[in-house]
Amino acid sequence: MNHPHPAPVDLAAAKRPFPDALLAALKALLGERVSTAAAVREHHGRDESPFDPIAPDAVAYAHSTEEVVQIVRLCARYDVPIIPYGAGSSLEGHLLAVQGGLTIDLSEMNQIVSVNAEDLTVTVQPGISRKTLNEGLRDTGLFFPIDPGADASIGGMCATRASGTNAVRYGTMRENVLGLTVVLADGRVIKTGSRARKSSAGYDLTRLFVGSEGTLGIITEATVRLYPQPEAVSAAVCAFSSMGDAVQCVIETIQLGVPVARVEFVDGLAIRAINQHSKFTLTESPTLFFEFHGSPTGVHEQAETVQALASEHGGQGFEWATQQEERSRLWSARHNAYFAMLQLKPGCRAVTTDVCVPISRLTECVVETEQDLKASPLPCPIVGHVGDGNFHVAILVDPDKPEELLEAERLNQRIVERAIAMGGTCTGEHGVGLHKMGFLVSEHGEDAIDVMRSIKAALDPRNLLNPGKIFRMPA
Repeated sequence: MNHPHPAPVDLAAAKRPFPDALLAALKALLGERVSTAAAVREHHGRDESPFDPIAPDAVAYAHSTEEVVQIVRLCARYDVPIIPYGAGSSLEGHLLAVQGGLTIDLSEMNQIVSVNAEDLTVTVQPGISRKTLNEGLRDTGLFFPIDPGADASIGGMCATRASGTNAVRYGTMRENVLGLTVVLADGRVIKTGSRARKSSAGYDLTRLFVGSEGTLGIITEATVRLYPQPEAVSAAVCAFSSMGDAVQCVIETIQLGVPVARVEFVDGLAIRAINQHSKFTLTESPTLFFEFHGSPTGVHEQAETVQALASEHGGQGFEWATQQEERSRLWSARHNAYFAMLQLKPGCRAVTTDVCVPISRLTECVVETEQDLKASPLPCPIVGHVGDGNFHVAILVDPDKPEELLEAERLNQRIVERAIAMGGTCTGEHGVGLHKMGFLVSEHGEDAIDVMRSIKAALDPRNLLNPGKIFRMPA
């Protein structure tokens, strides 16, 4: 497979005109909540991907579903692309305005609409972040568990089908979104799903929009599942002599049915970065981070079982963190691993990739990946939510050295092709965006991609919603 590093500059050559009449109409509608300032546009034309920024022509800040409808109808009238924006934390170029257009910033639509504690659900606007949501739920005894690391917006998490450290126990956004309010490309508003736990009524439109990366509609409300805050929580860290031993310990933990809430893998290089960044003194070798939720007795039994398994696989220094402050510090260090890893090579960019494979192939996949990375001159730390077969590689490159970008894409191709060959996927949670477009055909086949294009054409026939992402439409 030939999958060169994507070239957004070339894609930007297809930029569509942005009429003065549209800008005037938007300003009449929103006033100062429309900006063409260079700094604002550039901020909205970059994410955490390795790509250079591609700014939109203008940015509009929406405050309601009704405003989104009016903005969309204006853009449709003038045939101008629309890129939804939440927190800007995506990793695969989702936000780049490759055909120009208007970024619609939903971050100020950040309210909890209603909490239905008895039903264990909450309805929110898309701009609310996961941390803000959980702060708002603190007094209810409930929490929203999906935790991708970054303080992402709920709308963005729906759009990318996010997951994270808790997915091994609580699932991903796919399992936890019950219903959506969506503005379509022509300004129609639809509501998908309901607050009921299940339904057999028609096509599952909720799942269609979850993971659509802003290409099918703009999410303006989401109803998601909540869970009782656990009675007891305990965390632990354990170091291993090899990646294979650490991952095999996780596989056996899952296969035994131990209901761990989190189990994260961090390789020795990433541990070095965490130690430097967060002032830890962890052993610089492959390490597992565990967290257990439940009753005090249940948590103790889970932890004892896992500790015994870890010992069988050579795990050393099983350290506990039972106080909330200790646990928070530990998981904060894990969540900040991406930024810590960037410090391993000052001035670098991270070409990130994530894959997911069946749990039975995880050890083989991780060990073979490690061999590829050790043979490369680039620093390439690995972290992963290995409890569900998902791991991430941050390939650190000097953006001024084209040969390093080529080497990063060579490694990315090896990692992804291996995962697909093992029955896995080219992206477990980052999404496709620009970066993984070349791998979709290998994973799904041409006919499946044609079906995706047909859905896109049916809902967005003029290709106005986040064009140029996931797959290319026919000219």
